[in-house]
Amino acid sequence: MALDTVKQLVEDNPQELFLEAARLLLKFADNVINNPNDPKYRKIRLGNPMVENKLLPVSGALECLFEMGFIEDGEFLTLPQTTSLAIIKQIRMDLNKYIQSIERDNGSQESEKVASPQAPATTTTNLNPTAATSAPAATLTPTAATPISTAAIPNPLENKSLQEINQMEKRFFVKIESSLVHVLMYEDPRLQQKAKSIIPVENLKKEAHRKFEEIKKADSAASKNVDFRDLMLLELLSWFKNSFFKWVDAPKCDNCGGDTQSVGMAEPTSDEIRWQANRVENYKCHHCQRFVRFPRYNHPEKLLETRCGRCGEWANCFTLCCRAVGFEARYVLDWTDHVWTEVYSQIQQRWLHCDPCENACDKPLLYEAGWGKKLTYVLAFSKDEVQDVSWRYSAKHVEMLSRRNECRESWLVQVIHRLWKAREPRNSPERNDEMKKRLLTELVEFMTPKSSEGQNLTGRTTGSLAWRLARGEIGSQTPSNSEPFVFNLTDQERKSKLFHLRYSCARDEYIRVSKDGEVTKSFASCLNKHQNIFRKEERDWRMVYLARTEGSATAAISWKFDFSGMEIEKVEICAASQTFENGVISWRLCSKNQCALLTGGLEIKTYTELSGEDQMTLTAMMSGGKGDVAWQHTQLFRQKMDDTGFYPLDIKVYFK
Repeated sequence: MALDTVKQLVEDNPQELFLEAARLLLKFADNVINNPNDPKYRKIRLGNPMVENKLLPVSGALECLFEMGFIEDGEFLTLPQTTSLAIIKQIRMDLNKYIQSIERDNGSQESEKVASPQAPATTTTNLNPTAATSAPAATLTPTAATPISTAAIPNPLENKSLQEINQMEKRFFVKIESSLVHVLMYEDPRLQQKAKSIIPVENLKKEAHRKFEEIKKADSAASKNVDFRDLMLLELLSWFKNSFFKWVDAPKCDNCGGDTQSVGMAEPTSDEIRWQANRVENYKCHHCQRFVRFPRYNHPEKLLETRCGRCGEWANCFTLCCRAVGFEARYVLDWTDHVWTEVYSQIQQRWLHCDPCENACDKPLLYEAGWGKKLTYVLAFSKDEVQDVSWRYSAKHVEMLSRRNECRESWLVQVIHRLWKAREPRNSPERNDEMKKRLLTELVEFMTPKSSEGQNLTGRTTGSLAWRLARGEIGSQTPSNSEPFVFNLTDQERKSKLFHLRYSCARDEYIRVSKDGEVTKSFASCLNKHQNIFRKEERDWRMVYLARTEGSATAAISWKFDFSGMEIEKVEICAASQTFENGVISWRLCSKNQCALLTGGLEIKTYTELSGEDQMTLTAMMSGGKGDVAWQHTQLFRQKMDDTGFYPLDIKVYFK
């Protein structure tokens, strides 16, 4: 075994890298052999620059330490006192043999070139995207089922020297290592408890249970495709986006509340550095000329307090919140400057893309197909692993491979594999088996590039009915076997001869003022009928509204009111809506015998056409618009996300 490990170190690396790593390994071995009872020689700090630069990036080097008997111990590798020195002496002898052979053959001159700048002469570089994902064992690295022809892929490193490649790979590894250390903060029990105390867990559970019951009515097989935990995730996303965290482009002046403009960077204070704000942006107020600091905090505990930032802060804090409520979560870093989260769905047996900035779940092509991003590397990090998940987020694998020019694909495979192996000893055998099964499932997913055709990036047409219903992505249609909602009067409303209902799109909730201010969440919960409708949030513009689902030519939505035993005197309504281009929205307020046409403006208007009737239905029909975004040219209840005091739907019914 010792010879095999050393042989891997020799064959997988250029001679220069092998010699550097081997000499450092000899030093560690000699320290232990010569000082077997001194504990300081039995600990190796992973953050040591020599280890970081000369061992960790070298294929097989870490394996040699593990073969010697070192085990991972937080930020250290530790050699237990009970470990036999025999294997260490064997590895030392094998290393010496190879070093002497190379120095003898080359006249003690280390070779600085290899047959190809892409990989060592003895190693074939595999550009298969599945091979660029780590595997827990050699038998789990599928390379035969590649979805693309690697011969057609240009080598993005062909014009780089070996020295340049090595330097780039060192920088790449530092980025990986930094993220692996960072995600360990999410496992701090004290920090998880602090986050959990802030999250309205019981309210989210209650809403998730309510929606789960609705979905089971719509899809009898729902429990096979989606469960309460999946719906809880959607509720957590919605709460985080709409109620907890705020987006900041430029901070408001903390003196006068005015707008500010960037004037460069500022030096971080000791307290800011303590909370990992190594970058502090500096702004100046247009009105009072005061300077405003915007520390880019990277510690999730501080973000629980500040509750604001850009995508980095959002994903950082949201991943902690996911771990706090018991989800298995990965922090996902996109090399083209975006960050998000992945959460594992037990019932669906796969990782779900979750972007808290967008309140988006399971829409992995959002960035490439929706935003037009040219992706390169997308890596997911957790306490258990680092994975190259780039292939989940791209439908254009060949194009993406041609842009991946920061490291050799073979090097990335080896590094990820090595880091996986380093974490295996800390897990139970059952956990390791589970991780391997998940990896195989993930690799199968990666082998076939996704298609964005027909995949609604604000709503999907794929996936189980239950999962699509859960995310409101088939227009939140009222299923044929569910009960349409009808408003009925309470005794209190009959006595006061007044029915008063409001809806806030910003909060996505109804307020029944005439029923002691009763609150009902979700626009869909009180609808009699609706088709091809979803609630759209515009992060950039900080606006929210109800819109047609993408690709739908028409949409309809209606509310029904049964006032049996009472007669309508008049109705006062504000039903705000906006159209763009040639979009059309028609509002109608109808009883059995009469109808009134509404204007859809911001003002409250009075209608007497239904006087004497005992029921009514309010309906909006949406159509028209131009081009690919025609669905966005008809909008109901558009308002600012933070405008929680305005109700774009306000209905008052007075009775005789």
